[in-house]
Amino acid sequence: MALSAAVSSPATAPVSEARLDAEGMLALVLARLEDDKAEDIVSIELRGKTTIADYMVVASGRSQRHVGAIAEHLVEALKEQGVKGIRVEGMPACDWVLIDASDVIVHVFQPEVRGFYNIEKMWSGALPGGSPKMTRG
Repeated sequence: MALSAAVSSPATAPVSEARLDAEGMLALVLARLEDDKAEDIVSIELRGKTTIADYMVVASGRSQRHVGAIAEHLVEALKEQGVKGIRVEGMPACDWVLIDASDVIVHVFQPEVRGFYNIEKMWSGALPGGSPKMTRG
């Protein structure tokens, strides 16, 4: 009996234990935002600009409730894929929710708050010796 338990353990290990790389996490984030009807999705490559993350994603929700739902669903999806240590700020007000998933940082704004802070402009400046790497989803 102990032998069968030892043999079946590796085969039954959840797939979610495999760590997503930065590109895999970015793809998951972008897909989830699209599924939840986030608006004006922008991804910005941060490599070479800062060590805080590899990518930043900025998106808008239509209302506080929409921003909150987008953020909750995204955190759930990341956790389902085994991402650990996710930090979330701004959920009580849902004007601007920041989700720090280590390799990818996601900002979900209400449109007027996003326009006020305009963080895309700050982070999408040219890389040293190159051009900006920013994509719209």
